[in-house]
Amino acid sequence: MTKWFKWIIGIPVVLVVVLFAHYTLPGRDVVRIVGTDVKRMDIGASSLFWAAPDAGTNPNWTRDVRFINTVWPNGRPRVYRNEDTDWGWPPYFKFDSSNITAQAQSLSKKDEDIWVAVTHYGWRLELFTIFPNAIDIDVVSGPDVFLIPWFNILFFLVLGVIGYLAFRTVRAFKRTRVDPIVDGIDDFFDDVGENAGQAREDAQKRASEATSGLRRWFKRWFG
Repeated sequence: MTKWFKWIIGIPVVLVVVLFAHYTLPGRDVVRIVGTDVKRMDIGASSLFWAAPDAGTNPNWTRDVRFINTVWPNGRPRVYRNEDTDWGWPPYFKFDSSNITAQAQSLSKKDEDIWVAVTHYGWRLELFTIFPNAIDIDVVSGPDVFLIPWFNILFFLVLGVIGYLAFRTVRAFKRTRVDPIVDGIDDFFDDVGENAGQAREDAQKRASEATSGLRRWFKRWFG
């Protein structure tokens, strides 16, 4: 039962951690910019997946949102929102949405096909009108360029080291602090059980002796 309980608790926790990391950590897409747009958005139920308004503006959930329209190498569309993250979460400290829009407009108006790597976080969920947020735009050599996610690799390495050290610390604490207490409690209950068994045997012996004495007394006086 304990084994199944660990799986029932562990799988959802791991799934939440993986989804949280996948949404928050930066990703890079190699795309071609085809234009930019600004739309008036009434952000409602999906407000959790939208960033704060631009720094210094009125924090209203009905606002103008910048978008960057791109296409994948296979021609499929890919749309990014372009919002400041301000000082909130995730901690990208993005304050230059206007600059990124200007850069995207400049790249989209060039005659030659220019491919860029758009650094972003978040998901594109059409059903809930959710867009990834563009953080940075870098020009790359072509659609087949290979990009190594150094930040994510370093992040997981550091997270693994921290997790390993935490595991070693908890294990050492359990061995030096918790296990002796548990062993002492087990020994105490074992002693209590042994003493109870000995007391029960002594009581049974005394009762047997008393019964035998009572029988001898009745036999002597009443034959």
